[in-house]
Amino acid sequence: MLGVRRNRNGVDRKKKVRRESNPTASYETSYKESIEQPERFWAKVAQMITWSKPWKRVLDNTFEPFTKWFVGGELNACYNAVDRHIDAGRGSKIALIHDSPLLGSVRKITYFELHEKVSKLAGLLTRLGVEKGDRVVIYMPLIPETIIAMLAVVRIGAVHSVVFGGFAACELCARIQHAEPKVIIAASCGIEPTKVVNYVQELNDALTMSTHKPSKCVIFQRKGVEIGDLDPARDMDWEEAVKNVESAPCVPVESNDPLYILYTSGTTGEPKGIIRPVGSHLVMLCYTMKALYGVDPDDVWWTTSDFGWVVGHSYMCYGPLLYGMTSVIYEGKPTTTPDPSSYYRIINDYSVSTVFTIPTVMRLLKQTDPEGKYGAEYDISSLKRVWVAGEHLDLTTKTWTERIFEVPVTNHWWQTETGSAITGTCTGLKNVCEDEGLTTGLPFPGYNLRILRKDGSEAEPNELGRIAIKLPLAPGTMSTLYKADERFVKTYFTKYPGHYDTMDAGYMDAEGRVYVTARADDVINVAGHRLSTLALENIILAHPDVANACVVSVPDEIKFEVPLCLFVMKEEAVLSEFIVAKELVTMIRESVGAVAAFKLAIGVRGLPMTRSGKICRKSISDLARNKLKKISATVVDPSVYQEIEEALKKLGFCKDKGYTV
Repeated sequence: MLGVRRNRNGVDRKKKVRRESNPTASYETSYKESIEQPERFWAKVAQMITWSKPWKRVLDNTFEPFTKWFVGGELNACYNAVDRHIDAGRGSKIALIHDSPLLGSVRKITYFELHEKVSKLAGLLTRLGVEKGDRVVIYMPLIPETIIAMLAVVRIGAVHSVVFGGFAACELCARIQHAEPKVIIAASCGIEPTKVVNYVQELNDALTMSTHKPSKCVIFQRKGVEIGDLDPARDMDWEEAVKNVESAPCVPVESNDPLYILYTSGTTGEPKGIIRPVGSHLVMLCYTMKALYGVDPDDVWWTTSDFGWVVGHSYMCYGPLLYGMTSVIYEGKPTTTPDPSSYYRIINDYSVSTVFTIPTVMRLLKQTDPEGKYGAEYDISSLKRVWVAGEHLDLTTKTWTERIFEVPVTNHWWQTETGSAITGTCTGLKNVCEDEGLTTGLPFPGYNLRILRKDGSEAEPNELGRIAIKLPLAPGTMSTLYKADERFVKTYFTKYPGHYDTMDAGYMDAEGRVYVTARADDVINVAGHRLSTLALENIILAHPDVANACVVSVPDEIKFEVPLCLFVMKEEAVLSEFIVAKELVTMIRESVGAVAAFKLAIGVRGLPMTRSGKICRKSISDLARNKLKKISATVVDPSVYQEIEEALKKLGFCKDKGYTV
């Protein structure tokens, strides 16, 4: 409910005025045309960006699911994100605001300055032999130079692959070996509240393990926190190296050429390299800023993600810059840099109008400051809406956030594979009513969404089923998996022929609103970060005293779910279960990084296994949530559940026994 809030000194905050986004079309009309006449619809939308060469054909679905959009059209992502705003006379506008409470610094970069920095780095990459289609791996934290690196790569028609800075050397190595970059761009370090993460050392360790070696590594040395010496034969200091190079011009690429490779966890334990096509992705991102989020180019936009995830690509880098907005990059934590006032301060200091975050952030703020006292002294009246995605939004968190921030909290649903929303409430289009529940909204234009039963038939309203999307997919979705066309087809398009399998479960009500209820595979969603249980198990099983193990998700008040490991000791084990559990936590942290949030490991006598040798992971996860009602008859030794139940109780789970054998 909107109203007047007072700061701690008793002074009234100014009345919040909700500003309309001047929608020009209705949701119903737009959605219907996007499904029934997609070529006409998307041809109009594509006029939002600048093309150096017009397309010959809007849609080519000849080799489904390898759908092509805007075939023959040429453009450049960097030109659309930077140069065209300068050409339109808006070069002096602030493009990026970097706020780092850890360093006590604020940097504001205009579109003019961004253009200069990007062009220079692009010139350096050209001098290093990077050409159109080459890959460049970027391993950097939440700093403007990460965006500069991304834009410099695509400026010359190359392909970037950003690796999350929280990943340790093993994960970085896997991506380097698969992408085979000609050059790697890295920062000297990342800064956390309690430590400095040495990126150079992680990079050195990764390259020692990797069979692929880049020709050069460009290192951005962060001021005030210098890290080690560089390898003179391989490494270049970014700022020194760009001093005497010429700026590089934009290189147009065909619409269906790759913009980037983004690796995401899969159930096989092998990273999947999502290929994002340039043209259709830029079109879709620009359209979502207007139609979905309903923002104006003069608004200030703040996404609280990391560049290594899809949200960081779509809505920290490309989306707001394509739209000509000012985008905030916050290098800090919600409650500890220095306290829970940080989010209110950012909104106050930069007049933020839209925040895009994850429910975990709000749950954390609610836990540490339930009455929002830390925000009382700040004026947050510029804020119009909070958007959340990436994980389950519970009603308590939604209600609390709306009470404290006094704006609507809107949930929407999308995936790394799609690059933008599959469902949402289109606040930039007419006739879309707010929903007070936990729906993820209506299908976004271009997504012909279905709820399917196991046999492929369509479910009735409110009937739970598998969420699938009838082909062709909307513009901007992945075009394939890097070096894995067959895996692309097998993973996403074989279960329900003619449809994309989202691997999520949910239902649709009679009004068409979608509710996403669960992930259908064995990927754990930790605060919006998808982690493969199999990948974690592979690390755990490398311990010399572990005979068998499984990783499942268990509920967590802040991150919604976190991984739990149950392991079985070898008979000849040297160490105790207690010591092994501690070592497993260390192994995961060193191999995957802190992003795994792996802290729970406990030994058990045995694991529930079927006669075919499959571990019944879901039943363990259900047991931890008090949802296990009946143990399957396929389990060889049902008695193991009793000990597992006791182990879960020690960790604070499984308070009520309710299952039968």
